[in-house]
Amino acid sequence: MSKPTMQVKIRSNPKFAELVGKRTRFAIILSLVVLVPYYSFMMVTAFNPGLLATPISEGGIITWGWPIAAAMIFGAWLTTGIYINRANGEFDALNEQILKEASK
Repeated sequence: MSKPTMQVKIRSNPKFAELVGKRTRFAIILSLVVLVPYYSFMMVTAFNPGLLATPISEGGIITWGWPIAAAMIFGAWLTTGIYINRANGEFDALNEQILKEASK
């Protein structure tokens, strides 16, 4: 019988299934956190543009669309940072354990 390859060892490791599941769920949640507000903003812009074109203050030139769009951009950066932080921490540590176990 031949020795199992590294790839077979990794795929059969229960920690690999855990890593894939955690990373997938986390990516889906963060994607929804970014995409739902984005598409909501686009729908409001398309179907009720006057709502976001309303000035923040009486006689002001800044409308509600500007700060909402800026918050969405900042939120996208923030969720990217959150993903990178978790990927470099928990996910990389789990990946390292999987590789160590597979190389035995």
